[in-house]
Parts: sequence; C-alpha cells; structure tokens
Amino acid sequence: MTDKKVVVFDYGFGNVRSAERALARAGADVEITRDFDTAMNADGLLVPGVGAFAACMKGLKEARGDWIVGRRLSGGRPVMGICVGMQILFARGIEHGVEAEGLDEWPGVVEPLKADVVPHMGWNTVDAPEDSELFAGVGGDERFYFVHSYAVQHWEMEVKNPHIRAPKVTWSTHGEPFVAAVENGALWATQFHPEKSGDAGAQLLKNWIGTL
Repeated sequence: MTDKKVVVFDYGFGNVRSAERALARAGADVEITRDFDTAMNADGLLVPGVGAFAACMKGLKEARGDWIVGRRLSGGRPVMGICVGMQILFARGIEHGVEAEGLDEWPGVVEPLKADVVPHMGWNTVDAPEDSELFAGVGGDERFYFVHSYAVQHWEMEVKNPHIRAPKVTWSTHGEPFVAAVENGALWATQFHPEKSGDAGAQLLKNWIGTL
C-alpha cells in the first residue's frame, strides 16, 4: 500500500467496483465518491465510463465532474479516463447520428468503428510509443481487454511549439486503426479496460500510480 490517494469518480456511468479493486491491488489508497472536495484533493482522479457518450457527459456534468476535471488539469493534478471516460475527453461524440459535446481536452471526434464485427469486444494488442510511461514494463505482444463500438480514429492535436512535449498516442486496430491510449502531461486515458486486462493492465495502473 502506498500513501497515494486515488478517487474513482462515481457519477453513475462506470464499473466503479472493478476499478476500485484493481487500483487497490496496484497499491493505491482508493475511495469511490462524487464528493467535490475529496475528488479535488486526491492525488489521482480516475474517471470510468460505460454506456453512451451523451449520457455519460450528462451524468458527469450533473455531478460537476466536468468542472473537477478541468480544475484539476489546470493545476497539473493527474486525471485518468477509462473507456467512455476516455472518449468524453475529446471534443465531440457522434452516436446514432446524434452529436454531443465532450470535455474538449483534446480535439477529435468519437465515431462508430468501421469494422465488420461491432462491438469490438475481447482482447487486442496495441502499438505504444517506445518512450511510453504508461506501458513501461509491458511487452509489445501483451493484449488488453476492449469493449466498445465507438472510437477516435484520427488524432487531430498538433503541437507546433518545440518547448511543449507532444502527447504520446497509442494505437490499436479493429477494422481500422483507432486511438487506444493517450499520455498528455497530467491527463492519461485508455480506450481499453486496464482493470480487466490481467497482469498487463495491473502494470499500467501501477505505472500511473507511480507518477502521482
């Protein structure tokens, strides 16, 4: 056990118990809550997400989660999103022809996967940058557990200032390539479920906790 306090933000759209157990096994002091002050003051904030993009955004805003995420990131306080908790970090989501605004931490659109079989459900490999901190200690042939029908298929953020470090983007493929994970300063996220991805997923969570 470490002295790192991680809050799993409970806004009604995520398997918070699985995330809690996985983080505790990875060495964090974990609390599930939607309490504003507790979420703001934790060493790390994990935002899960299950369901439709628009519904998750509605639930997050009702719990003031959008404000919490923004305030934490403006102060360099770590936030990690998982599955739809990653998708809502982008500018927009389009599901069943309906467009909804995301948190706009990154430009980009969450769109339907272009594949013969949808949803993308099961284990898949990823292509991570060599200098990835998130995937440190994880072999390149490891597989991670995905369950999703939508994804960001075009990374749109350009960093032209040579003094600003560009985000590290990890890709996977189901039909076509899509963004599987992002590391961007204090903001990290995965499309897959590390809490359901065995030893490889546990290593990722340990890596994140180690940066808090």
